[in-house]
Amino acid sequence: MTTTTPRPATRLPARRPSAPRPARPRRDTGRHLLLATVSAAWLVPLLWAVYTSLRPYGDTAAHGYFSWPREVSLANFTDAWSQSGMPHFFFNSLLITVPAVLGTLLFSAAVAFFVTRFDFRLNLALLMLFTAGNLLPAQVLITPLYRLYLLVPLPWWMSDSLLLYNSAWGIIAIHVAYQCGFCTFVLSNYMKTIPKEITEAALVDGAPVWRQFLQIVLPLCRPAFAALATLESIWIYNDFFWPLTLIETGDKRPVTSALANLQGAYFTNPNLIAAGALMTAVPTLLVYFALQRQFISGLTLGSGKG
Repeated sequence: MTTTTPRPATRLPARRPSAPRPARPRRDTGRHLLLATVSAAWLVPLLWAVYTSLRPYGDTAAHGYFSWPREVSLANFTDAWSQSGMPHFFFNSLLITVPAVLGTLLFSAAVAFFVTRFDFRLNLALLMLFTAGNLLPAQVLITPLYRLYLLVPLPWWMSDSLLLYNSAWGIIAIHVAYQCGFCTFVLSNYMKTIPKEITEAALVDGAPVWRQFLQIVLPLCRPAFAALATLESIWIYNDFFWPLTLIETGDKRPVTSALANLQGAYFTNPNLIAAGALMTAVPTLLVYFALQRQFISGLTLGSGKG
């Protein structure tokens, strides 16, 4: 009887880790071209406005806007600042933007806290109701809103300065009402990421609901507040439609609507209007650069949990 000796098992050669594939140059080139095209589409109008604002009207009238400038000066900026009364209109914009942003964030945070921390049947329906308010464009609402602003009476003990029509209070109210839907949606998604054990522990310690809201939940929502404050400040400050239709007196309008003062009845200087528009955009740039880090970090917070 013959016995066969088993053959030694042959080891397979160790598999070397595959080297990373080099990036395809064609794909990278296409991406770079797409990004360059989009960047140019955004920057060309801004650079053209800067180029136009630095040229006198006589230079562009004689040689055209598509020509090399014979003279460059800051005269359009000084004329726009003095002729249109921009300091006064900047103050009007400040009176509208700051209360509107603070009121929007406060009311939105209260609704988001109520929706996320209390369970009831109409929980989701209430959140959808606030969000649905942003689906209608402002042009659809202007006719009934205009009639409502004219017909709302005031009590005898209130001053005429509190009228909704032709006053800053009316613009603040419509901004708060129109922007609460978006802010409520964002804050509710962010508050869902905050563990409920925190508020439950505070409830066990005897903290009432208002204290849970003001001293526990609101400080934890600072990143989301920073992102929303940046967006809302830019949106409300740049609004042109509501003040133009709901404010009749020119001295009460914000700076964006007051740019129409630079346009004459029989003559319009586009170079002057370009300079005024650039000065109007400076506060929004300052707000964005001041809150840039909080804005970018706050956009992604709360996105991992619905």
